[in-house]
Amino acid sequence: MSPSRSEPVTTDPARPADHIDRGGDEERIASPTLGVAGWLRWAWRQLTSMRTALVLLLLLAMIAVPGSIFPQRVANPNGVTQFFRDNPDIAPTLDALQLFDLYGSVWFSSVYLLLFVSLIGCVIPRMRHHAKALRSRPPRTPVRLQRLDHHLVDDVHVPAHVEAVTEAPAAITIAERLLRRQGYRTERYDAAGVWSVSAERGYLRETGNLVFHASLVGVLVSVLITGGFAYTGQRVIVEGSTFVNSLSDYSSFTPGRFVDDTALDPYSLTLDRFDVTYELPGTPGAGQAGDFAARLTIRAPGDPDGRKDVVRVNHPIDVAGDRIYLLGNGYAPTITIRNAEGEVVYSESQPFLPQDGMMTSLGILKVPDGLPEQIGLVGFFYPTQGTLPSGAYTSVYPDLVNPVVTFNVFSGSLGIDDGTPRSVYTLDTSGMTQVTGGETGLESIELTPGQTANLPNGWGTITFEDAAGTGDLLSSVKRFVSLQIQRDGGAIWVLAFASIATTGLITALLVPRRRLWVKASLTAPDGAPQLLRLEYAGLARGEDPQLAQVVSRLREEHLAAVTDDPTDPPTDKETL
Repeated sequence: MSPSRSEPVTTDPARPADHIDRGGDEERIASPTLGVAGWLRWAWRQLTSMRTALVLLLLLAMIAVPGSIFPQRVANPNGVTQFFRDNPDIAPTLDALQLFDLYGSVWFSSVYLLLFVSLIGCVIPRMRHHAKALRSRPPRTPVRLQRLDHHLVDDVHVPAHVEAVTEAPAAITIAERLLRRQGYRTERYDAAGVWSVSAERGYLRETGNLVFHASLVGVLVSVLITGGFAYTGQRVIVEGSTFVNSLSDYSSFTPGRFVDDTALDPYSLTLDRFDVTYELPGTPGAGQAGDFAARLTIRAPGDPDGRKDVVRVNHPIDVAGDRIYLLGNGYAPTITIRNAEGEVVYSESQPFLPQDGMMTSLGILKVPDGLPEQIGLVGFFYPTQGTLPSGAYTSVYPDLVNPVVTFNVFSGSLGIDDGTPRSVYTLDTSGMTQVTGGETGLESIELTPGQTANLPNGWGTITFEDAAGTGDLLSSVKRFVSLQIQRDGGAIWVLAFASIATTGLITALLVPRRRLWVKASLTAPDGAPQLLRLEYAGLARGEDPQLAQVVSRLREEHLAAVTDDPTDPPTDKETL
């Protein structure tokens, strides 16, 4: 009898008789459509997974890298201007990508907010699940404990005068009491002919994990909220000069978005003296600085006399809620320039920036008015002038022993007439003419304290003033300090959440999550008296190299308590 056309023909004995091979034109299996709600639910689950949170955290760290490569407008506007001047082709593209405003850019903020949402969406469900787990009972004892990796079995003789049926529950009661003493949550599960106790501990591990992630959210919230009320500013102060806490007196100022820079707390800082000690020549570590101390007079409204305080490296002071840090220091030679008529056109104690450990320092002087042409001077200051084998000058000791300053003069446009901001520590010589030093045929100007030299072309004179006016080299040149004034009310919150996060992380790493079981049953081998079979087993969640020792120690302590004789070994011992 031949099969009907409607019945499938099976030629492969491995396939069922009703198997149908679908052709290309026949109906294919189609998954149900998710719809808008389904896709939104899927996207939310992807975003709030721990894998996504880790990827976003890594991405945020990678995105922050360009912030240390390219100058930022809020912190270094002059650097951004100089970058545009040096790289006119690529700078507009980088600006369109917001690389000069990285930390306020759309894409950095997007990753930051996504990470924030991801952490919250990841932590809250885990908290609910953890709270439910804390209220739940320990799991039932597995029927076959021997399937677990860590399993021990002992058969114990029951004395003739004791009923084995009563001895088994008593042994489990002892095990339950022993486990509770060790900090386990326990639950009895007795059935016909089998008595057992289930124990677990280590929920503190998940608690620490949740505390760690919740604290990360706290850090993000603290930075997000309090960062808008924080500000950071830098100011260079020369000995004898005063800084007033107003926006116009800062060298650079980076405010948060909610900072009113017209309502800063009123106070002033006067640098009375900067003290520094150096290791003497011929001693180990010669030239190394031993201590820095910026001695300040701080004045506030209603306190005209002020108070004295000292700022040292890593020892900031508090002034009206601001933290004052000592960032750097150097020399500020006092230079006076007069025109051909003897009129003073420039007189300042100009900070020279140190270039090496011996305080060889670079300084820039700009004279826009008062002379026939605008001039700029590139100077080097040597606290203790020495000579290299090539004949070039250098400083051989950082303290004032043989101070010398040299200048190369450039004439032409300083580039400040068009209102473009220029750094006082750099000189753009591309549109200027060098008139001393180099290949000009005129030697560089060289001065010692109190000495005067002529400027080229009869423009006037330049004098290296003796700041103390006593001829004492040790006080002939003023010092300057670079201070950072910072207000960050969120720092204490960030520190608190970071400390809690560290505690939670350590707890999550050190606390093991494990479950233990003790089971008692009765067994009667052929021709032998009835025995009490005790089983011990353990299971860890994750890696727990001590679990085998824990199960073995539980067995030893329990047998000792059951038999009342720790030295009496069990009669029949089996280790699986």
